[in-house]
Amino acid sequence: MSFDDFSRKPHDRLAELMAKDMEGVGELIRARMASRHAPRIPEVTAHLVDAGGKRLRPLLTLASARLCGYDGEDHLRLAATVEFIHTATLLHDDVVDESGQRRGRPTANLLWDNKSSVLVGDYLFARAFQLMVEPGNLRVLDILSGAAATIAEGEVLQLTAAQDITTTEETYLQVIRGKTAALFAAACEVGGVIAGRDETVSNALHAYGDALGIAFQMADDLLDWQGEGGAIGKNVGDDFRERKLTLPVIRAIAAADETERTFWARTIAKGQQQDGDLDEAQRILGKHGALDATRREAEGWADKAIASLADLPEGEIKACMTDLARYVVARLT
Repeated sequence: MSFDDFSRKPHDRLAELMAKDMEGVGELIRARMASRHAPRIPEVTAHLVDAGGKRLRPLLTLASARLCGYDGEDHLRLAATVEFIHTATLLHDDVVDESGQRRGRPTANLLWDNKSSVLVGDYLFARAFQLMVEPGNLRVLDILSGAAATIAEGEVLQLTAAQDITTTEETYLQVIRGKTAALFAAACEVGGVIAGRDETVSNALHAYGDALGIAFQMADDLLDWQGEGGAIGKNVGDDFRERKLTLPVIRAIAAADETERTFWARTIAKGQQQDGDLDEAQRILGKHGALDATRREAEGWADKAIASLADLPEGEIKACMTDLARYVVARLT
């Protein structure tokens, strides 16, 4: 499917289906991000939470629970947990990456300072753990706390692999599983667990979230090379300028001749970039088919996500989740 085949975005359709539940999640988020003693906490949190965004991860928690027939309210707490974990990681990431913009707005670390961003992120992690305990389900606690640890591990791995042009595809996959797919997978899996479904169902939801998250991140990495700045929320080539080793570059380096390897060593490993280097990098990627190969890889993971839903109940929720996987990679066409 191409991007034009989607008259309405799947996540918008899913948001409409989950509108009442999302209202409850929003109320929980506003209540739990409050602080009697440190007003900067809700100020910083609100700046990021109110900036928009699709809130895709909590939506997936709600949708997975409802898909499994859940009719309680604990899924609201788990969805808010997922959003707090995600928001905390964004605050920390912007400090680590020295970012100045997110979702078209100045980052919290730019408006306040790095200390505020890190400490408010820590506060949100603590709130997330309070929320995930409240349903009293040890399996849920294990899944979400494990995801939080995996996210941190992925970020550290990315830091140690940064600018290392010997980084392999296996390491890249570990990084994106940590920084992106882990929370997608956990968000979906806990929906099945809280609904009391058996391990086969919760495993299927985990597999869906994992594959969706990987496809999502690969697509974002590819769009950085060939998307439109306004559509992806950053400028084309930002990853190159920041010397990030994403899959297209890793593929191109693996196929590089001696001259090209010298180019990558200068621009990525040493950071000695000059005018015309972005165009040259794009030429090399095109020469080796790295962009097309990355697109096919992302599409393969989207197919895996869809296949994971095969035995789950049919209906509008499943249709939206299926279309969401298709939409993630349709952005590339």
